[in-house]
Amino acid sequence: MPQRIFCIFQNTRALGSQLKDSVPIGELSTQYGGYGIQDTLRTGFTSVQSDLLPSHPMELSEKNFQINQEKVNFSTLRNIQGLHAPLKLQMEFRAAKQVQRLPFLQSSNIALDSLSGNDESIGFEDILNDPSQSEIMGEPHLMMEYKLGLL
Repeated sequence: MPQRIFCIFQNTRALGSQLKDSVPIGELSTQYGGYGIQDTLRTGFTSVQSDLLPSHPMELSEKNFQINQEKVNFSTLRNIQGLHAPLKLQMEFRAAKQVQRLPFLQSSNIALDSLSGNDESIGFEDILNDPSQSEIMGEPHLMMEYKLGLL
């Protein structure tokens, strides 16, 4: 009987040395489930387009246009009114970004739009972004538990 326990103990040591080269489950990304397969219901479909290089030199410039515009506006505001003005405006932006609806409801972000001045303009996303035609709808309880980290 003691030899049998020793034999089982040796096998677990050999198994441990084999598992040393593999990736532990705790190091897997959160988008993958316990079996290493992507959880499409929670994270959505994967996009190959995000892994590709820009196809045109202006694509990167257009992608970062809004960020660059904000930097120019903040530096101009700082030169005209002093350091307090852009800091106060950034604080208001951060507070407006934190206010959101439940994860299964569409948010209009009206406070953020009014701070950034986007409430006075009509863009492409205003016409073709109808929430009633949205594909984002799920089980409210599951989505809330996922946001709170219970799942």
